Amino acid sequence: MIDRTPLVSVLDGSAADGEITVYGWVRTARSGKSVTFAEITDGSTSSSLQVVFHRDRFGDLSELTTGACVRITGRLVESPGQEQSRELEATGLQVIGPSGDDYPLQKKKHSLEFLRSIPHLRVRTNTFGAVFRMSHHLSLAIHRFFDENGFYFIHAPIITTSDAEGAGESFQVTSMPLDSVSLVDGRVDYTSDYFRRKAFLTVSAQLEAEPMALAMGKVYTFGPIFRADPSDTRFHTAEFWMIEPEMAFFDLDDDIRLIQEFVRYTARYLHERCGEEIAFFGRFYERELEERYRMLTASDFARITYTDAIDLIRRSGRHFEVAPEWGCEISTEYERFLTDEHFGSPVFVTDYPAAIKPFYMRLNDDGRTVACTDLLFPKVGEIVGGSQREERLEILGKRAEECGIDIGDYSWYFDLRRWGSAPHSGFGLGFERLLMYFTGMENIRDVIPFPRSRGRML
Repeated sequence: MIDRTPLVSVLDGSAADGEITVYGWVRTARSGKSVTFAEITDGSTSSSLQVVFHRDRFGDLSELTTGACVRITGRLVESPGQEQSRELEATGLQVIGPSGDDYPLQKKKHSLEFLRSIPHLRVRTNTFGAVFRMSHHLSLAIHRFFDENGFYFIHAPIITTSDAEGAGESFQVTSMPLDSVSLVDGRVDYTSDYFRRKAFLTVSAQLEAEPMALAMGKVYTFGPIFRADPSDTRFHTAEFWMIEPEMAFFDLDDDIRLIQEFVRYTARYLHERCGEEIAFFGRFYERELEERYRMLTASDFARITYTDAIDLIRRSGRHFEVAPEWGCEISTEYERFLTDEHFGSPVFVTDYPAAIKPFYMRLNDDGRTVACTDLLFPKVGEIVGGSQREERLEILGKRAEECGIDIGDYSWYFDLRRWGSAPHSGFGLGFERLLMYFTGMENIRDVIPFPRSRGRML
């Protein structure tokens, strides 16, 4: 086992006194007449450790360059500088992996756009190290919340034949060679394909989670989702992760309470464990980040029906690019008005028109709207989409027909309403969008290690 001391324990004072060994990468190195100073990082903390090399002991330090991987032994001494209380006085150096002048991260500051072009190296910067440490802790918080609240974690299939969103933005999966696809009467002959029918990468785990909930009570999935969305905005990417719980015997109000409890829990968890990272993002990316955490944990979220929201937007006197009309989508400019200006907080928008929502959402008594909600966050927009599911077989069938759904393709889904149907609800939450809000990062590509988007893949 390699004997090494993580830098986080050195910098927080928990490392034992005496000689230690650290491993890491050189962030900067500068030489004086008698000493060379190097800043070392190892990923365990946002901060770097200053190491002092006395030239009379080491002589040639030409390989101690930015980006080099090193093993250093030495003893901790008090630091005269203000950045940290201790520094390492080196007694031994091994350059494990040298780095030349062509190393792309020579400067201390680079634009996020440039760093997106080198995702394999950008995690070595302070920003992305902090992003992905917080990503780790957010993932832990998600699993802890559901475990503490009696949910079971299930693995939903990644390859599926259903499109829960109904938007037709799926990536098709096939075992057939695309340069010699078998055709019958001008159409693809799927009898020679692996599944003998069309198959896709999943756009949602919801439909598969529902039967599990209708047997186990409360379940959740947390896994990758794929959407061939033509949008190329800072909120869109082709591959991301979703948290999708499903709960038997929950109505819409229960669903909304759970969503708020979930968001509050994850905010508290990160605030307790990621203070250094939150302070970093508050300093360099979002000055009001600390206030954001306070707001999430200290106050109730606003709630408004879709109908009242459209009326509020219409009466605001504000000019919008698209005039608000009942039946239209809640666009980004509407979201900004509701969250950033009117409420100044996250807001649940409920009871959307049935015509603009999927067939599985429960039809309200008015016959025009469905029991659903979107949770909108300031500066980010929609974070969560949830609903009470339609448990009535006859109404579900009518809604499917209205939405052009081939009932034969979803026979198993209708079976759930035929045999032991029960009221149930669920929601879907985009992991990366939530992480954007918790870090203050403004582009989803900056919270995904290796983002995939239209025309881009590394």
